Amino acid sequence: MQLTSVRFGAELPAWVTAELDTVDPLLPDAESRMRLVHRLARRNHVEGTGGPFAAAVTDAATGEIISVGVNVVLASGLSSMHAEVVALCLAQAATGSWDLGGAGRPPVELTVNWRPCAMCYGATLWSGVGVLTVAGEGDEIEQLTGFDEGPMRDDWREQLEARGVRVRLDVLRAEAVDTFREYGERADVTVYNGGGRGRSPRSHADREGQ
Repeated sequence: MQLTSVRFGAELPAWVTAELDTVDPLLPDAESRMRLVHRLARRNHVEGTGGPFAAAVTDAATGEIISVGVNVVLASGLSSMHAEVVALCLAQAATGSWDLGGAGRPPVELTVNWRPCAMCYGATLWSGVGVLTVAGEGDEIEQLTGFDEGPMRDDWREQLEARGVRVRLDVLRAEAVDTFREYGERADVTVYNGGGRGRSPRSHADREGQ
């Protein structure tokens, strides 16, 4: 048997580099890191390069940017290319290690504009990050955008913290909700749930209200 594909890959949209050129490479606190993530998330959907999701990996102490990621599922044709996965993979490539929390390495922080989905929850757990900062949690993301976040455990935060990942919640939450609402109100959105389960976020919200 001859395999038709033996490699795959994804890359950040070109506009991300231009956006980062305007950002201080040291983001000293959780709010400044989240502001960058919100900027990237909103621009990602405005540019038409993916859904309204972004992530950043930074040195947890200094805020030095190690990598950023945006959702590139549609651009890459790969369902796993969520913002968290992209940011973590790029950070691992930059550091030359699959374990971002390995011996002798400073703790790193993953900042995302909502609680990770079921897949990204696992990716965060295995990456070695020491801190996870999220804008918020709850069903707003599914109601406003129509995206399926998967069967997350109710005790997801406790499970991460039991494994050495400190979780920080509700950092600039309102800004995240505003971006999701803006995305869901667009007439041209693509809700890329697998198995043909894509749906209009507005029709989903209507059903929830019935």
